[in-house]
Amino acid sequence: MGLFGILLGLGLLVWLAFRGWSVLGLAPVAALIAAAFSGDPLLANWTQTFMGSAAGFIAQFFPLFLLGALFGKLMDDTGSVTAIANFMTDKLGPSRSILAVVLAGALVTYGGVSLFVAMFVIAPMGQALFRAAEIPNRLLPAAVMLGTTTFTMSALPGSPAIQNAIPMPFFGTTPFAAPGLGFIAAGIMLGFGLWWLARGEAAARRTGEGFSGAPAAASSAAHDPLVRERATVAREFDPAEIEHGAHSLHLPGIGVALLPLIVVMLVNLTMSLLVLPRLDTAYLAELRWGETSLSSVGGVWSVIVALAAAILVLFVFNRSRLPALRETVDAGLNASVLPVMSVASLVGFGAVVAALPAFEMVRDWVLGIDGGPLVGLALATNVLSALTGSASGGLTIALGALGETYMQLAATYGIDPALMHRVAVIGAGSLDSLPHNGAVVTLLAVCGATHKESYFDIVMVGIVGALLALVAVIALGSAFGSF
Repeated sequence: MGLFGILLGLGLLVWLAFRGWSVLGLAPVAALIAAAFSGDPLLANWTQTFMGSAAGFIAQFFPLFLLGALFGKLMDDTGSVTAIANFMTDKLGPSRSILAVVLAGALVTYGGVSLFVAMFVIAPMGQALFRAAEIPNRLLPAAVMLGTTTFTMSALPGSPAIQNAIPMPFFGTTPFAAPGLGFIAAGIMLGFGLWWLARGEAAARRTGEGFSGAPAAASSAAHDPLVRERATVAREFDPAEIEHGAHSLHLPGIGVALLPLIVVMLVNLTMSLLVLPRLDTAYLAELRWGETSLSSVGGVWSVIVALAAAILVLFVFNRSRLPALRETVDAGLNASVLPVMSVASLVGFGAVVAALPAFEMVRDWVLGIDGGPLVGLALATNVLSALTGSASGGLTIALGALGETYMQLAATYGIDPALMHRVAVIGAGSLDSLPHNGAVVTLLAVCGATHKESYFDIVMVGIVGALLALVAVIALGSAFGSF
């Protein structure tokens, strides 16, 4: 009965979330259903287990959500994202429209700009490029997804994406975990995705299929409540805040636009590899600091300092381009609240399920999968991200339930925790792009496309490419270790 309750609660959560119900209410209800079938006390599960775990997630990662959303909104309102997208399209031109869209999205998201901020700027500009080049609009969502939600989120070392930060406290790693394997995985995702999109463009030209599709619908997507509910579970920015504040009438030069992104990368690297390892952080073992260690918090600290420094630089060089500074800052800060609460609720659900006696059967099954700990970890993160429609939610649930066990297995089998980190992140970023994923739903709405028209191409660049990269990382990591 306990296992049936877990499956029932999970099924209810997935089904109603797909229909647009808020995870804030669904997650505790689903957790209580699972607890009821196990005969566990309901109120204790809600107030102690569920809320305790959700609060722990917020305590660890809310600064990243907060600063990430604010940075993205400032980059948007100063015109920096638009300037970068314009630069890429001007340099590459309509003849290489797909490459321009992919690289523009990759550049801004790897520099710390939220997916949804990038999406709402790049999709309309990409549509104009596709129209000029006579490329079908149905390929645009896959091009935007390839640049914004694949290799820059899960593979490239140093990515400030929340998904790359989540494994750090569990494995004691930094954002630059397994950099060589990360670059290889990124190359596979990018290469396969560009090949697939070029193939689609060539096929369209052979059949005489030109540009066709609805106009970009960024404004209507931002105000769609169904899009909002799904989107805030998937990423760290609330789309409802995208149009609040005021955009600059004058775009910055490309150097000024790129500077904050460069600051994020350089400060993150410096903090991770040079500054924090040299600090005396023995005080963290004291009770007042949570009896923790630098390995548990250092990765998060690096990203926090990097984003804070970039925000400061962005403000100094763009103050005149922020006509409504308070409104822009408020919108950016507010945009972080619903996403962090939504993901925390998923984490709370996972904590309740992991604490139930019946979950031991699930744990034993996952740990007994042929192929060793890396394959089991990849499968666990893939399945949970697919079910929740959230890479961050699925990743946190998987590591919250199994992270300690996998660390023990890593020690037993001599596996570098950095390799576990990279496998977990790439795994979470593979099957999360199912039809109900918030990023997919939002992207299609912004591009004026439908699942029927564009989803197969999204599957190829967002799922198949990521799975190929995941297989390569597991194979290379098993053969040569982490590098």
